[in-house]
Amino acid sequence: QVQLLESGGALVQAGGSLRLSCAASGRTFSNYAMGWFRQAPGKEREFVAAIRWSGGSTYYADSVKGRFTISGDNAKNTVYLQMNSLKPEDTAVYFCAASYYYCSTYVCYSSSERYPYWGQGTQVTVSS
Repeated sequence: QVQLLESGGALVQAGGSLRLSCAASGRTFSNYAMGWFRQAPGKEREFVAAIRWSGGSTYYADSVKGRFTISGDNAKNTVYLQMNSLKPEDTAVYFCAASYYYCSTYVCYSSSERYPYWGQGTQVTVSS
């Protein structure tokens, strides 16, 4: 089992920045990739970004490309999501997820079904 704990969510004004953290514990050696997803009220959960531990390849949704950066610290088993130039439409609960499945395409990394482990989520609210 892998346990994930997100932190860093807050209320921020449009144009501001936040950094989310996700600390993994448990059977972390089996993790292949970690991702961030978000869910706004009344909407389906959507992919935000993912990182593959081996090699550090990253993947982003078009809506956040150029504004968000995903990174990871292997030694701390922690993944980060740096969010800049935040917009009101970024308001959502952000979830961290871990996967032990092999992926080689954006479609694979962006599929929530590829992530068996999920955190509880952290609220990000961007005011206009």
